[in-house]
Amino acid sequence: MTGHTHKRLFAIGITITLLAGTSWGVERTWTDATGKFSVTAELVEVRGDKVVLQRQNGKQVTVPVAKLSVEDRQFLTQRKEGDSSEAENPFNGRQSLPVASAPPERSPGKPELVDTIKKLMTREQVALGGPIVNTIDMVLVPIPPGEFLMGSPESEADRLGDETQHLVRITKPFHLSVHEVTQQQYEKVMGKNPSSYKGDTKPVEMVNWDEAVAFCGKLSDEEGVEYRLPTEAEWEYACRAGTTTAWCFGDDASGIGEYAWYQDNSKGSTHPVGELKPNDWGLYDMHANVWEWCQDWYGHWYGAYEKSLKVVSDPTGAAPGDRRSIMYDRVLRGGAFDDQPMYVRIAYRNFIAQPGGRGHDIGFRLARTYPLSP
Repeated sequence: MTGHTHKRLFAIGITITLLAGTSWGVERTWTDATGKFSVTAELVEVRGDKVVLQRQNGKQVTVPVAKLSVEDRQFLTQRKEGDSSEAENPFNGRQSLPVASAPPERSPGKPELVDTIKKLMTREQVALGGPIVNTIDMVLVPIPPGEFLMGSPESEADRLGDETQHLVRITKPFHLSVHEVTQQQYEKVMGKNPSSYKGDTKPVEMVNWDEAVAFCGKLSDEEGVEYRLPTEAEWEYACRAGTTTAWCFGDDASGIGEYAWYQDNSKGSTHPVGELKPNDWGLYDMHANVWEWCQDWYGHWYGAYEKSLKVVSDPTGAAPGDRRSIMYDRVLRGGAFDDQPMYVRIAYRNFIAQPGGRGHDIGFRLARTYPLSP
């Protein structure tokens, strides 16, 4: 067990406005091999084997040239060779682009999964766009805004005292990864795999909260979009997918094995993500396999506090030092492969001390900020 208590891109597809007023003042669309992402940015300079871009919000991002498509790298090289101006040429003093060593173009991973997810998506999800595949072949789906009852009713079996029901409003859409972060995905970004139960498509584990946040930050820098951990409210909202029951499929515990790798069917190990049934919003393994980190600090009385309000919008948990908070404890949700049914209920809240708390049954999935404006 984990030590938790059971009392408890840069989107690589880019539109770049090359430097105005110079021979670089050309607007064109740049894409990666998948052509999935886009952002408007200004080319600042080419720094070795990377390009430096400035987005419309003023933030600069550095992108490996190797992640751009072959066609776009060739275009850059042609522009470099065809422009001799010294004043504002972003290539001045920089080495040549590695066009010759460019990796082959590839298509997005798991197209059959994307097709499956599209069929599962609700009308509200479809209105926000289809599933997206990022640079590490992670599939994410849009989660629409809405209201839900967070927590569990007093009649729910095995209910605990920190699950007081209260109305929560999620005011903005967001993307959520359909799977827990896999070991292969984690290693692509962080360069290592700390997991106990090895397997490329198994969820990464033995990752503490700080490391999960560092993964989000590094991937955000690489793609130019914001990745983060979901809040506890966002996690429960997404797991419920419109339901009000103990599990996403209902209140009958006999159905858990169709949706979750837990104590009775896991054989004491994690399993590759996505092997069982998803919930109604196309999310897999929200119940068990590994516990999932949330952004929030844990506060035991969040329910009693929130119940005093008619509706709470976009809650982010207890603040450090708040009397409702146990200091340095971060929230975990969903249960794990070594847990009983009561601990994989939607409303069950777990926590573990920080910094440094980790376990062989603790992983995470990603939220990604939805672009509300172009």
